[in-house]
Amino acid sequence: MGRKLIMSIFRHKPNEYLNKILGGVATGIVVALIPNAILGQVFSVLYKSTNMDIFQTLWEVVYAIQFTVPLVIGALIGLQFGYNGIQSACLSAATFIGSGVVTYQVADNYWKIAGTGDLFNVMFTAFFAVILIDLFKDKLGSLTVVLLPILGGALPGFIGVLILPYVSSITSQIGTLINTFTNMQVILMCVLIAISFSIIIITPISTVAIGLAVGLNGLSAGAAAIGVGACAIMLVVGSIRANNEKGVTLAVFLGAMKMMIPNLVKHPIICLPIITTSAISGLVASLFNIAGTAQSSGFGIVGLVGPLAAFEAGVSNGTSSLLQLGIVCLCFFIVPVVSALFSDMLYRKVFKLYDASVFENKGGM
Repeated sequence: MGRKLIMSIFRHKPNEYLNKILGGVATGIVVALIPNAILGQVFSVLYKSTNMDIFQTLWEVVYAIQFTVPLVIGALIGLQFGYNGIQSACLSAATFIGSGVVTYQVADNYWKIAGTGDLFNVMFTAFFAVILIDLFKDKLGSLTVVLLPILGGALPGFIGVLILPYVSSITSQIGTLINTFTNMQVILMCVLIAISFSIIIITPISTVAIGLAVGLNGLSAGAAAIGVGACAIMLVVGSIRANNEKGVTLAVFLGAMKMMIPNLVKHPIICLPIITTSAISGLVASLFNIAGTAQSSGFGIVGLVGPLAAFEAGVSNGTSSLLQLGIVCLCFFIVPVVSALFSDMLYRKVFKLYDASVFENKGGM
């Protein structure tokens, strides 16, 4: 009896839930974040240089698409489970509410929308939504369009809202840990922060949110951006060999590192070359005093946000523009590329700890 009850509730094997939800998350992040990653900085610069409102509007459009991350993820998870339109819409509604991307401000009596939400909670909410949708989708008959949005959308969304504070505490604790690194000796601080951000960027946690929450600035912010950029370059080096579709590698380079979340879960060994690449890059960055701001710390080379912030910081400190440009190129591109190639060769060819397939795209692109 108990076995039948469990089977009636859980229609899929545990690894199916994990793989399909991770697949939806990985692809959804790419779809919703790539427009701003590619064009956001371009439109921002064009508006500042020309003062034409059209560029401001275009920037607002690509920036606002980021707010749809939980919705897009929900729809793509629905496709992974073979849902029809109504079922996928219910799942999207649940993940949007459970993400915390929109919150009601009681004191001021208005709704606030910000960020991309908590991706860990998006996954948990999606899990509950899938269970409930599977449980009720074939039992409601003509009332499906009325009851399924409540049972498969509002109910799991409510569960997501309830657990959100507890899940979000994970991000807070990681931020607190990283904040302790800023009190260490400069070189060690830069290396540890670079390593931390290089790993966080391929988890559901937002590096941008961490950077802002901790208030990274100066060398610590520069090290964080270096870590994110080093991870991107290492993933590009691995992806070139593993993925025939050039779009996958290009997406990673342009900022879609989180599409490799499924790879991290299935092959944690990829952390080894990423950590090595970011540690070497962070060390070099500390020697050249690469700096940044809290706003730039979580972006890395995406949209050239990290390099531009480092360039501006160096010039403002008295370094000539040409010299600072060379330093930025060295620290954000040359050193990470060389380190990534070295790390990949060391662990893949010399120690044979993994093969190229660990970087194969699992996100369904």
